[in-house]
Amino acid sequence: MTAPQPLPEGASWLLQITITSAPAAKTQWNEQLNKLRPIAQYDEGTQTWSAHVSALNLAGLSTLQTLFDTARAYGTEVCLAPVPVLASWKGPVFTSDSEIAAHLRSQADAGRPLGQLPLA
Repeated sequence: MTAPQPLPEGASWLLQITITSAPAAKTQWNEQLNKLRPIAQYDEGTQTWSAHVSALNLAGLSTLQTLFDTARAYGTEVCLAPVPVLASWKGPVFTSDSEIAAHLRSQADAGRPLGQLPLA
């Protein structure tokens, strides 16, 4: 996974959450599907699940919690990255001048994409 590019000052963005799918027996795979399908999209080519969060409200925090719980249960990796707003996006957005953006910038370690923490 490549490191996210910094967003220009004042840019609108979404928080993209990506988890790798864990190799699993059919029963465990179906459990992952049941937990993730309602909140994330699966990309067969990269074998990753991804979701976008645009607010740290109850729905956004619930999505984050579900992704982290699922990753922990199946030994996968979670990555967080700010990404430009999608053209099709209709909901709220973060801005780069927000406190959250400042926190994300301050927490990024050199050489490690933001949020890339192995949970296994």
